[in-house]
Parts: sequence; structure tokens; C-alpha cells
Amino acid sequence: MAGAGPTAVLSSGKKMPLLGLGTWQSTSEQVINAVKIAIDAGYRHIDTAWVYGNEKDVGQAIKEKIAEGKIKREDVFVTTKLFSTFQRPEHVRDAMMQSLDGLGLDYVDLYLIHSPQGLKYGSNPFQHSGDVEDLFDEVDYIDTWKAMESLADEGLAKSIGVSNFNTQQLERLLQNCRIKPAVNQVELHPYLAQQQLVDFCKRNDILVTAYSGLGAPARPRRAQSGEEEPVLMEDPTVVEIGKKYGKSAAQVLIRYHLDRGVSVIPKSVTPSRIQANFDVMDFSLSKEDLTSLGQLDRKLRYLGANLFTTHKFFPF
Repeated sequence: MAGAGPTAVLSSGKKMPLLGLGTWQSTSEQVINAVKIAIDAGYRHIDTAWVYGNEKDVGQAIKEKIAEGKIKREDVFVTTKLFSTFQRPEHVRDAMMQSLDGLGLDYVDLYLIHSPQGLKYGSNPFQHSGDVEDLFDEVDYIDTWKAMESLADEGLAKSIGVSNFNTQQLERLLQNCRIKPAVNQVELHPYLAQQQLVDFCKRNDILVTAYSGLGAPARPRRAQSGEEEPVLMEDPTVVEIGKKYGKSAAQVLIRYHLDRGVSVIPKSVTPSRIQANFDVMDFSLSKEDLTSLGQLDRKLRYLGANLFTTHKFFPF
């Protein structure tokens, strides 16, 4: 994977570029352009999900870049995710085929269970006005995982993993799996360092991928309490470290993840930012700076999925 930057070898034996492009909450045109610009800038890892509604756009951009001769299919690492409404084992393969169809690909490099919490098949939690508990499905993620393993057997997903799983859920999954999860994708940044989870994953050869790794800068800044949420990229420690290296706050935060041995998928649709986010290969943070960033931990979860707190598999 030339130009991909640092990579990790997953427990599946496959190589994954640690720095990828996130594509959540972007319009169709934005996603197509962002993916094309990212590939030109050197990114070789693109992260999407069925629920983002943009697999088709991601696929189109990749197809155009392959047609241009910029990349081959095997040069780009594509991650997508099984949404919570498809978690019953009988729906898993169908969901995978829908994603492959949207992406226009024969396989994905990584397929993740988007969350340990199942929701009723065919429901839409984003357009539900009644009691959210009516949407809950008690399907066990262990059963979902067994169906995921079949996708790996078939070669439809080269690696399989999970997202938003906590340590106890991973522990239980490891005790009941035939193929272990290669990746756990979670919210992770200096305000939510999750050191125990990161350590657990390292011990068990599960690569951690950080979403909202820059502190979810695009989302509204109002906590449930009504108070303003702190903006990670404006934190004095982050800004100071940036000055020291002649780098932006975003570049410092991306480097923080890479230097922790964590994968990170910053989302941007701005060409200059997509490029700048990749321009982090020419420096590393000192031990002292990593320690200073580690001390910012305030257990702040920007994306808490608070609608689902009463679900029996709620992970936070």
C-alpha cells in the first residue's frame, strides 16, 4: 500500500493503514470529492457505514480513481459496518450484500458490527417518535458474530471486527468466537482516553480505531446539562504542543493516536484539511507531550448514544 503511511498487521494477517478518511455526515457530492482528494493525497483507508447512506458515493470515488490508474482495488482498505437493525443472524449476509452492492465491490477489507445493541429489523431509530425501547431487539451480539465469521469464511470481508464494544463485551466475545475481532472502533481522544480499553485491546491483538479522534469538531457544542462542551482543538495544551512542532491542533491530535499505536479516521470534506490531516508523517510527539495529552482525560463522551441507555447491551 504505497503512500498509505503507517500500517498495522491485524490478527487476520491483513495489513491496515492506521490513518484513514472518515465519511460520516457528509453530502453525496462532498463524499465523492473528499474520497478522491484523499486518495490523491496518499490515504489508502476509507471508512464508511451502511447507516451513513453514502456507500454508493465512496464506491463511485474509488471506481473513478481505479479507472484513472491512480490505485488498484487491492491498494485501498475499505471499512463498512453492519447496522443495528440487521443484527439477527439471518439478516447479516443480506446487509453485507447491500453494502457490497452500494460500494460496487466484491469484498470489503473490514466489516464491523456497528454497535453491540440490536434494534428491530426494518425500524428507523432516527425517525421514531414513540418510546425508543419499542425498537430494542435483544439479539445477542455473540450470535451476530457467528454470522460475521461466515462472511469472513466466504471472503466477503477480509477482516471482521466490532465498534462501540466495551472491555467486558470484548472479553465475552473472545471467549465465544472462532475468528477473533481484528478491530474495535470507538470514540477516542485526549478528553476520552479509555486507557484500560486500549490496553486490553493491545493485550488481545485487537487494533483500536479512534472515531471523533479530533473531538467531534463538527457537532453542536451543547451538553445535555445545557452547558457548553469544551472544544478539544482549542485546549491550551493541544494548542501549545502544536506551536512547539509548528503543527495545527488537528495534526497534533492525529499524531497522538498514531503514537499510541491507534488507528484514526478524521473526517473532512475540505481539500486543504484532508491534505493537512495526512501531513503528519514528518514528526512524532515526545513522551512528555503524550503524557501531557493523556492528562487531559475527563471521560468526556461527545457521542454517548444516550437514547439507548436502557438497552441490555448498552456499552457505555
